[in-house]
Amino acid sequence: MAISPSDFLKHHWATVAMGGAVLVLVAHALHLFGEGSGLFALLAALFLIGSVFAAVEHAEVIAHKIGEPIGSLVLAAAVTVIEVSLIVSVMLTGAAEGSEIARDTVFATVMIVLNGVIGLCLLVGGLMHREQEFRSSGAAAELAVLGTLTTLTLILPNYTAAVPGPFYSPLQLGFVAVVSLLLYALFLFVQTVRHRDYFLDAEDAHASEKPSNRATALSAFMLLVALLLVILIAEELTPTISDAVRSAGLNPQLIGVLVAAVVLLPEGTTAIRAAKANKIQKSLNLALGSALASIGLSIPTIAIISLLLHQPITMGLEADHIVQIVLTLIMGTITLATGRTTILQGGVHLVIFAVFVFIAAAP
Repeated sequence: MAISPSDFLKHHWATVAMGGAVLVLVAHALHLFGEGSGLFALLAALFLIGSVFAAVEHAEVIAHKIGEPIGSLVLAAAVTVIEVSLIVSVMLTGAAEGSEIARDTVFATVMIVLNGVIGLCLLVGGLMHREQEFRSSGAAAELAVLGTLTTLTLILPNYTAAVPGPFYSPLQLGFVAVVSLLLYALFLFVQTVRHRDYFLDAEDAHASEKPSNRATALSAFMLLVALLLVILIAEELTPTISDAVRSAGLNPQLIGVLVAAVVLLPEGTTAIRAAKANKIQKSLNLALGSALASIGLSIPTIAIISLLLHQPITMGLEADHIVQIVLTLIMGTITLATGRTTILQGGVHLVIFAVFVFIAAAP
């Protein structure tokens, strides 16, 4: 029986995306694209996003097979590799924004997750189901860790005395990297072992069928290939994006926003689908978990790379960004404290997100 193209893409889209990424890289290596080719930038961006989706898809298969808590670590590690590769590719271009890309990306991640993704989840869920309930104990724990990590990495560097802000001294940077890892590890232990029920819907208590050993092994191989493709495409595409942003006269911080958006796209899409299906607990876990992995793993990794390369990284936020992130954390606390959601809460977060995007484009 013949398989239609739509059925093939439905079941093998990840393979198609990765195959396209390989073809684009080969064509670029053979100089089939012109210097600064717009076609190359378009295709590379398309297949970069496809490869990110593919990597997360295969990581989720592995996570489902091996269970918790190792499963969460596999998924978080995959997301971290993607984010770090994109950040480092900008750092190594030598551009002025290279030292700020880690800060801009983490700030954008927090704003996109707490306002954009969660705002859409609450709005879509409220429109579809009027009110939705979740376990406030789990959401509060995630927000507590996220707020602490955000303050330590993005606000405190402006007020330390060892070196003029917005930088940490090497010793301070190393210390913050260690405590960030420890706090994230403690959160994972609480989420997956000690208080696992805080983060589960009643439906989640019933385990679904796990993938076979063969499917898991194939996903492990494909995950490695997808991550390699993301790294290679990012390395080739980053200079083009940086030049385009500068030549257009746009704020260089938009590069960090783009990096965060690409990294969060798969989990964010899944979170919105979960909210639409009346699984708001799963939706919040996905959204907040992706932000926690971004800060708890990416910042320590970038800090280590910075120390090894003797390349300082800007950590502290500018004043207007501090206002935005404090407002976001306050509203997030109010939203997640009730255990119930409505479209009004979603609308508030989306307004804050719109302000963030507007200020990023026109500071």
